[in-house]
Amino acid sequence: MPHGYRSLRIAACAAAALLFAVSASAQDACRFLCAPSLKLEPTITFSNLFNRPLVQELPDGIPRRVRRETEFEIILSVDVPTKLPRLGFTVEAIWTPFGGTASNPFTGRQAANLGVTQIRDNPVELEFEINLGVIEEHQTGGWLGAHFDIVDKFSPAERPGDRGVYTHKLNFELDTAVKVFNRLRPGRWLRDLEIEGSLDYVATGLPKAGEEIGGERFVTGASRWSFSLVFVIPIAPF
Repeated sequence: MPHGYRSLRIAACAAAALLFAVSASAQDACRFLCAPSLKLEPTITFSNLFNRPLVQELPDGIPRRVRRETEFEIILSVDVPTKLPRLGFTVEAIWTPFGGTASNPFTGRQAANLGVTQIRDNPVELEFEINLGVIEEHQTGGWLGAHFDIVDKFSPAERPGDRGVYTHKLNFELDTAVKVFNRLRPGRWLRDLEIEGSLDYVATGLPKAGEEIGGERFVTGASRWSFSLVFVIPIAPF
């Protein structure tokens, strides 16, 4: 089994274990943590949204502007509401099935030496979120909701001084979701499908001006902004 699929299976098992653990503790009458839900979220992410950095190939390449990038991601999300209004928690496992790189970050082997155009680069990332409600669904008749998230993003290292393969990064998100089938009768599964827009700002853990990563020097700091279009599919509400 390819490493990426094995990692996704492990993440799915971990999410399911957390889902049932929290559900058991919440039971029927929640005291603080309430019954969780599991969602599958196919996502299209546009990175380098603002302030695209200038990078220079070492030792003396001509500085060039990094392009905006588009990635397809698959996210498994466990949402845990609380007894307190406008407060919830989310744990996400994020997988990029079609990611690629020129060299293997673990072995150092180049794709050309292995007879392929690129090496699969799809490690699973984790996010642990505190969700603060901005617009509640009951305020819009169930059509729209928005929340601001404070996120601990656990993902591959991106700075030359990082001492681990993965590092924690502080991330802020503003998410707005629309229930496009809200006119359907309550109880219909399709009624809970959502289309969500997520504006992200990664505050820490990205390359700064003058730092060298992968044979390139960042003339200006890395872009911290991205935008994601998310299709939210409910799997297991409890």
